[in-house]
Amino acid sequence: MASAAWAASAQSAESKLKLGIVTGISPDPDAAIRRVHDLGFPTCQVSVRETDAGTVAKLRQALDQYGVEATSAIAGGPGPQIYDFYHGPATIGIVPRQYRAERIARIKEVSDFAKRAGIPAVQTHCGFIPEDPNQPLYTEAVEAIRTVAQYCKSNGQQFRCETGQETPITLLRAIQDVAMDNLGVNFDVANLILYGKADPAEAVDILGPHVQGVHAKDGLYPTDPHKLGREVPIGQGKVRFAEIVAKLKKFGYRNPLTIEREIRGPKQTADILASKGYLEKLL
Repeated sequence: MASAAWAASAQSAESKLKLGIVTGISPDPDAAIRRVHDLGFPTCQVSVRETDAGTVAKLRQALDQYGVEATSAIAGGPGPQIYDFYHGPATIGIVPRQYRAERIARIKEVSDFAKRAGIPAVQTHCGFIPEDPNQPLYTEAVEAIRTVAQYCKSNGQQFRCETGQETPITLLRAIQDVAMDNLGVNFDVANLILYGKADPAEAVDILGPHVQGVHAKDGLYPTDPHKLGREVPIGQGKVRFAEIVAKLKKFGYRNPLTIEREIRGPKQTADILASKGYLEKLL
C-alpha cells in the first residue's frame, strides 16, 4: 500500500509542469538570471540582443551558477515592429518583404548564439501569415519559415512560431506546408485573445501536437478595431488556464509554462509572483 502511494506521488510530481519567466539578458546576464532564481523559477526563456562571445560566456556561467534552465532564445528585429492591426502586418516578423532578409539573418545569428549557450530552441513572431494559401505572400512566408527552421535544425534546435497574428488553422497549415520535424509552436495563450484570433482553449485542439513552449499570460479581446486587446494579470482575463493545461497534458506536453508580463517596474514583479501563485495552485 505504501509502495503504491509512493508511486502515485512520484507520478504526480513527474507530471507537474515546471514554471518559468521571460527575461531579457541585456545589459547584465548575471543580474537577469539571478532575478529568475530569486523569484523562485527553475526555467526561463531569454530575449536576446547582443550575441557576442562575452555575452554567451556570462549567460552560460549565470545559468550554471543559479541552476536555471534556459529553454528558448527569443529573436526579434531588426527594424520596427508595431503591434497593432494597421501597422503590424507590414512590420512584424519575417512575413513583410521589406524586412525579411535581415530578420532571417538575425534569427540565424540568435540560433548560433543559442547553440553556443546550450539553449535548445529559438522562437519568434513570424508575423501576419496570410489566411489565403493562394496568395504569393503565403508561399513566401512558408519558404522563409522553412529557411530558419532548417538552419535551427542544423544547430540541433527546435524552431518555434509564436502564436498571435494568425488564426490557429492558418498556423497549422503553414507548419504542414513547411514540413520540418523541428518546427513547432510557442503557444502564447493571451495573444490569440489580444489579436481576436481564437479562444486559446479551443486552439489547443488544433495546435496541441505542435506545442513546444507556452507563454502564460492573460488578456481581454479587442474592442477598438485599430488596437489589440488589453493584457491583464493572470486570472483577470479570458484565458481558461485549467482547461488549457489539461488539454496540453493530454497531447503529451511536458515543457514549462513560461510567465510573460509585458509591463515594466515593480508591478511587473508583483504580477509575476501573483501569477506564480495562481499557476502553482492550478498545477
